[in-house]
Amino acid sequence: MATSTETPTQASARDRLLAAAEALVYAGGIHATGVDAIVKQSGTARKSFYTHFESKDALVAAALERRHERWMNWFIEGTLRHGKTPRAHLLGMFDVLREWFAAKEFHGCAFLNASGEIAAADDPIRVVAREHKEHLLAFVREQCDDYVAATGIDGRRAAPLARQWLILIDGAIGVALVSGEPDTALDARAAAEQLLNAEETHTHAPSRRSLT
Repeated sequence: MATSTETPTQASARDRLLAAAEALVYAGGIHATGVDAIVKQSGTARKSFYTHFESKDALVAAALERRHERWMNWFIEGTLRHGKTPRAHLLGMFDVLREWFAAKEFHGCAFLNASGEIAAADDPIRVVAREHKEHLLAFVREQCDDYVAATGIDGRRAAPLARQWLILIDGAIGVALVSGEPDTALDARAAAEQLLNAEETHTHAPSRRSLT
């Protein structure tokens, strides 16, 4: 691990190892990616790997943490650029995803992919993946809180709505990976819009008591 006493060259070697690990693991998987391949792509010496990381799994976990920060920043910024209302932000998430799905380097969700290769729930790689989904859910929940406040929906609906939204997001990612169809994001968006319409209709529909 990098410390304050390391030289710029050492820090650069660590960064290159992280970048290489992230790219190779995302494209080919954890088990199919060996340390030699990571070292070769990073342009560092094998000694650098042992200097900075105690194992390949430690390197992969650190690379996933690095990806988490970048991916979340990208997703949040993209979401908030879509419209000015909470509803527009929620639906805009799927427009952001479609841009990602259409990219040549799209290989699904790195965190779901990693979880599928690591069985132990307490493995550091699984922990990073779980924390990523928790952060994503927290961001979605913030948008859902704003949405229920803006529409007058019962505030208790925010939590289940956020969980349902995360399922739509991850479902769209999975289907897009398997099918190769970027418009999977638009299908998920349509389902999400129906979900919001149902919430609003239920909230604003006259009660039976008011009709009697």
